[in-house]
Order: sequence, then C-alpha cells, then structure tokens
Amino acid sequence: MISSLTTERVRRDIDVVAHAGLGLDDFFAETVESLRRAVPLDAACIGTFDPNTVMLTSARKYGDLLGQDHKDPEWGLLEYGRVEPSSYRELVARRCDAVGLNLLTRGRAQHSERMTQLMIPEYCFHDEARLVLRDGDRVWAGIAMFRSGAGCRPFTEDEIEFLGSLSQTLAHGVRIGLLSTVVAEKRPSINCGPAVLIIDRNNDIVQMSAGSQERIDDLAAGPNSAAAANPIYGLIGAARRYGAGETQVPPRLRVRGRSGMWLVINASPLSSADGRPGEVVITIEEARPPEIIPLVVEAFGLTVRERDVTQMVLQNVATKDIAAALHVSAYTVQDHLKSIFDKAGVRSRRELIARVYFDQYAQRLNEPLTPSGTYSPAG
Repeated sequence: MISSLTTERVRRDIDVVAHAGLGLDDFFAETVESLRRAVPLDAACIGTFDPNTVMLTSARKYGDLLGQDHKDPEWGLLEYGRVEPSSYRELVARRCDAVGLNLLTRGRAQHSERMTQLMIPEYCFHDEARLVLRDGDRVWAGIAMFRSGAGCRPFTEDEIEFLGSLSQTLAHGVRIGLLSTVVAEKRPSINCGPAVLIIDRNNDIVQMSAGSQERIDDLAAGPNSAAAANPIYGLIGAARRYGAGETQVPPRLRVRGRSGMWLVINASPLSSADGRPGEVVITIEEARPPEIIPLVVEAFGLTVRERDVTQMVLQNVATKDIAAALHVSAYTVQDHLKSIFDKAGVRSRRELIARVYFDQYAQRLNEPLTPSGTYSPAG
C-alpha cells in the first residue's frame, strides 16, 4: 500500500512541475522521477499523441528501456495493428485513464500479444501499468511503466488508482510543454519537400523518395528519444487495420519535428489482387496552417467560446464585429480576450497571432498559398 504522505508529496511535486512552463523533455524527466517515488518502476516509456487521432507522435524512454530501440518497429505494429483492451486507443475509447496489465488479465499475461511477443521475451518486463494523460475530451500523451522479472511485484489497485488521479494534471503539463516547444528557438528547417515511403508486405521500408531520411530523422525527440521512425510504424499498423476494414478512418497525425516544422504524416494501404496484405504508402509533408492552428489553440486550454473569439482574431475581425457575430457585448468580448491572452501568455492581438502561427508561418503570412493550402517552397 502506498504511503499517503508519499502520494501527497508526489502529487504536489507533479502539480508544480506541470505548471512550471517546462519543455517536454524536462517535464517528462521530472515526471518520471516524481512518479517512481510513489510507484516504483524499472523502466518507463512516454508517448505523445495527436489528440485528434491518438496516433503516436514521439516516444521517450527512461530506466532500463533507454537506448533499447531495436524492437520499436514491432511495438508500433502491435500497438496499432492489434486490438487489445490495454492499447492506448482502446483505453481512450473506454475513457479509462489508468490500467495495470496483471490486474486487467487477472495474472494471465498470455492474453496480451504485446507482452508475450515483445515485453517478456525481449525485456523481461512481466507487468505494465499504463496512464492516459487526458484533459477533457483530448488525450495528449500516455505513460507506460514496467516492472522486471518473473517474480516482480505486480502493480496494485492502489497504485493504478493513484496514477489515474494524475491524468488531468499531467495532461496540462504536456499542453504547456507543447507550447513551450512552439516558441522555442527554431532550428534550421529541412527544405526537402514532401517525402514518400513504400512499405512492403513484411512491413519493411523498401523505397523512399529523396529527402525522406531527413524527414524521418527530424522525428527524433531529444536525448531520451526512442527510434525516430516510431510514429511511422504506428501508422503502418493502423493502415493494416484500415485496409482490412477494421477501422473507418485512414490513419494520419500531426507532429512538430526537431527542426521546428510542423508535419502531417498520412498512411494509405494499397489493395492486393491476391487478398493478402499489400504495400503501404506513407507521405510526410509540411502541414498547412488550417491543420495546425486548431492543435495549437487547443493546447492553450481555451473554452469553446474563447476558441470562437480566437478564430475571429486570426481573421482580423474587429472587436465590435466579433460581438455582433457572437451576439454578446463588446465588453464580454474584451473579457474573453483578456482570458485568452492570459492562457496564451501574450499581451495583445498581434502577439496572439504570432503565438498561434509561430515561426513556421509567421514570416510568410504575406506570401500566397498554393492550391493545397500550404505556402510555396522558399526560393
């Protein structure tokens, strides 16, 4: 049983860290160190998600997992290509914020392909606890914690309940970390155009267009990063399910690379005449402003009405016209603007627009858009 004094200390520490404005690397490192004081663990892996699709956008490893990336492709294919009650997308669908695998399977780990095919034989991890970081209806990340050895002490109900109670606070820290990343110093951009990858029936990358490796390398997530291609293999697994008719929406995600550029990655399965799984096409390209602006605005934690006001500010609509459109007074709009400025960490409309559009588009706002909705390549 966890000491109540320990849990309260850890809870306070996590609350402070979640509101400290840390970047994702520092926030996650502090989070793991705090969690392990109340919930001992041998290893952890934290994945960030596109909140619209719950597709993996990055992964960071800690403890015994750090540097062990050789099986990352298998993890992505299992996580998104199979249906398990403990997979992140299933947890999100059931609105379950925390789960212990031993508790869920009643001690029968063989019911989980992820454990029997990967975690037990490759890493000797015999129990796993998962925590979904949820704020309202949006899930921003997930934390997987592991205990090693066949005789390890399984995660207890008290530990899982405690982890679940931290979901919203930790999700807030991820949102803040995402915004911190948005305004961080920009690295040199990668001007290699859209990338195309061809994946064969064995889930191996067999062809790629010029500049594709640079795009993949740009997906690495700091010093604790798992394999940079992790999001790619999650998409491949999801594309296999989509191609088999098990899901209705083609898999895609939005992610910000180390270069500072926001990218959209799509996966499309190709049909096979013999009925077997065919090839998968992955495309990686610069995101269009309409695809990224909602994600950044959501990260501010705005209310629905504040989002409406922000959208009109981005369109340079005057305060009195916003008031007329929303059927409220100009004073009410000013109150909304004050709240928006506070949440976004800005002091004016001009700063808000710059914060939302950030470095990828800010210096190009006067340039014409191409028919696809993106900017012309820098010449």
